[in-house]
Amino acid sequence: MSVKFFVYLFVTILVIYSLDAVRMNQIFKKDKIYQARLFYFFVAISLIYLVSNFIMDFFTSSQIL
Repeated sequence: MSVKFFVYLFVTILVIYSLDAVRMNQIFKKDKIYQARLFYFFVAISLIYLVSNFIMDFFTSSQIL
């Protein structure tokens, strides 16, 4: 498998672990569970994409990989 797959997998674990520390309950209105889950999903996907691309670009530009 490619290196990019493992970077995405590793970053996914880190992002989910780090988002677990954020108190999402205080941000959203009461009984808006589906909207909160959808927001959490999009934030997680966005962070995974951004961090993974940053890592891949950093290693590619420094020619470590």
